[in-house]
This record gives sequence, structure tokens and C-alpha cells, in this order.
Amino acid sequence: MTDQEERTLALFYCQNVPGSSEKERQDLELRYPKSLRLFPIPCSGRLEPLHLLRALEDFADAAYVVACPEGLCRYFEGNRRAVKRVERTKSILRSIGLEEDRAGVVMGVESIPKTLSIHVEELMALVSRMAPSPIPRI
Repeated sequence: MTDQEERTLALFYCQNVPGSSEKERQDLELRYPKSLRLFPIPCSGRLEPLHLLRALEDFADAAYVVACPEGLCRYFEGNRRAVKRVERTKSILRSIGLEEDRAGVVMGVESIPKTLSIHVEELMALVSRMAPSPIPRI
């Protein structure tokens, strides 16, 4: 097993992100069977720091959120809430001595929205360059 295969990404994504249908999710899970865990959520603003931290504690080397493009959230400010909550998560990670890059939020722009698949490819490349998580797994 290579280092890249050993990294695991927990990806929480808004179900309104372009290209986030059930079929696309299944295709991504087939493409990255051991290194990607997908968690669809009704709105990225519903995610709490606890969800990201729990994923990092239990199995993930990194935990990210894919939010709707700025200005396209159907709940008006869900993606802004997600950004604030991820910043809180990064603050917690810094306070316990972990790299803050282990958590993050990404979103496309309104004029050129990215699909879930494109976000996954970019994030998997990012995670593959990370060192393995220092959190011991039981």
C-alpha cells in the first residue's frame, strides 16, 4: 500500500452542490474505495465542529466541507456558517497541536460552480501530500 492510499478524507458536502447526486456519490466511492468517506448533508451550515473533529479522531487524515458557491445557498447563509464553523475547528486543531490544514471548507464561485467530482479530485491531491494523521487509531 502506498502512502497516498493510506490517507483518508472525510468529505461532508451540501446536497445542492452541482454534481452531488446519488449516482455521482457512488461513482466517487468506487473510484476512491478506501481513501474517501462521503457524508451528504442538507446544508453545509448544519455541520458542527464536532462532526469534523469526530471524523479526524475516528478515521480521517483530513475532514473537509464542500459548500454551495457563494451567493447560491438556498438557505441564504449556510455556506457562511460553514466557513465560521470550520474556522472554529481549525482553532481547536491548533490548540491541540495538529495542523489546521486537516480541516477546511471549499466552495466554487457563482459564475463557474465546480462539481463535487472536481472538488474531490482537488482535495484528494491535497490530502495525498499530507503526512499521516498523528492520532492513534484503535
